[in-house]
Amino acid sequence: MRHVETPVLIVGGSLVGLSMSVFLAHHGVQHLVVERHPGTAIHPRAAFLMQRTVELFRGVGLQEEVIAAAEREFEQNGAIVAVESLSGRELQWFFENINEGVEHLSPSPRIFVTQIGLEPVLRARAAALGGQLRYSCELVSLQVEEDGVTALVRDRGTGEESTVRAAYAVAADGVRSAVRQQLGIQMAGHGSFSDSITIYFRGDVRPLLRGRNLSVVYVVNPRLQGFFRFSFDGRSGFLVVNSALDGDGNRTTAIGATATEADCVRYVRDALGAPDLPVEIEDVQRWNAAAEWAGRFRAGRVFLAGDSAHVMPPTGGYGGNTGVHDAHNLAWKLAHVLDGRAGADLLDTYQAERLPVARMTVEQAYTRYVTRLDPGLGTDGLEPVIDDALIDLGYRYRSRSIVDDDVDVDAEWEDPRAPTGRPGVRAPHVTLRRGDTELSTLDVIGCDAVLFTGPDGTAWVRAVQRLGAPLAVCRVGAGGDVDDPRGEFAKAYGIGPSGASLVRPDGVVAWRAREAVDDAGEAVGAALARVFCR
Repeated sequence: MRHVETPVLIVGGSLVGLSMSVFLAHHGVQHLVVERHPGTAIHPRAAFLMQRTVELFRGVGLQEEVIAAAEREFEQNGAIVAVESLSGRELQWFFENINEGVEHLSPSPRIFVTQIGLEPVLRARAAALGGQLRYSCELVSLQVEEDGVTALVRDRGTGEESTVRAAYAVAADGVRSAVRQQLGIQMAGHGSFSDSITIYFRGDVRPLLRGRNLSVVYVVNPRLQGFFRFSFDGRSGFLVVNSALDGDGNRTTAIGATATEADCVRYVRDALGAPDLPVEIEDVQRWNAAAEWAGRFRAGRVFLAGDSAHVMPPTGGYGGNTGVHDAHNLAWKLAHVLDGRAGADLLDTYQAERLPVARMTVEQAYTRYVTRLDPGLGTDGLEPVIDDALIDLGYRYRSRSIVDDDVDVDAEWEDPRAPTGRPGVRAPHVTLRRGDTELSTLDVIGCDAVLFTGPDGTAWVRAVQRLGAPLAVCRVGAGGDVDDPRGEFAKAYGIGPSGASLVRPDGVVAWRAREAVDDAGEAVGAALARVFCR
């Protein structure tokens, strides 16, 4: 029997597993991905990427490729609207342009790209960076031990089995995660509330669009509730149906068990408001709409990420984004622990940071589902709606890797339109200039932590040089490494001309000193020890 040894085993090679592969490879971590399907996605799921997700891909040099893939599939900067039917009355506009009002918050846009378009880009980059990917390969068993994990995997084509020994495993194996079930990790939340279907169809909807650039179309009428997305050419699309009338004229959420091809044609025509439109059904996928999160994101040397850790309805488009953010948070921590730059306790901060964010995001997706599609689930006790920019860019981590200061220490998030630079939040985007090149503060962040200082921060620079720590330094302002042409850096990061802000490799502010201190070396050394759990 073949035996493989690798630092990290990733179970599942879809959006989140491939993102984890790219991020680990970017940090130079060898790993193996096993994916039971023969290749990348064949259905256009997870079509919305939020700004933070595109930022993370920008950080590994993929932003332009991802945007190009998006533009091949969809007209960008579209609207999100609710209608009685595509040809009928418009009920509510949630966004007239998904990037309107948020362009200045990030160097990266919100985009629409399906997993069909995105996953090949991730697969190619992961492979180019040395990631090992095995498709048509399923996990048979996983044994978790104190010093590592041992997996038995099987090639689904040949039946050949092999063992994999890894220091750590990441379960990115989806909603019905076999790894999570084996570990006995229970889910909490609202459970499942719809046996839904996604209908992939062909039909010329261009006359019904009437020139409108619609990225997501919620359909709410007496016959059904769900939402559309359409292809670039307006000749195909998919319709999600969450509830509809049954044969007796009663509303039901049990759609998937009984839907026939004739039912699907009728659903599409009802949602389009075009009873005679020629419609060809290409495929129908059955799935459960649910809003849940795992009680734990870690069990020993195994970590949950993506849908194995949290499941949310598609309202808001948060699910895939949250999973990519999971992967990014975990990848640098595994890299630093594996090569000895950080203590093993740093890995405990993955659950401490990501579980509260996932729980909040699931609740926001559920609130939107109830209020947009199914008020019959009950609106009592719903979490109040938070602005999408806060969900995407404004969440705040609380863990031993974050050194709180005295500004709103209990705040769970902040509005990225009014950044404070407080520890635990994403490092604010500020436009800088190096010579003739414009760049973002986020572009300065690489595989190591970065110490940003004000223009009078030379004491911090000398202190880092004396420490010899794996830490980049960037002095911002007149005479520094980069210019601050708009004069926004100090306010955004909450420091003065002689202050400093320590940003982790994942772009999260971990510590700051508002002004100079008596012993800069001691202050930076203590902060690094705390952040890297040494």
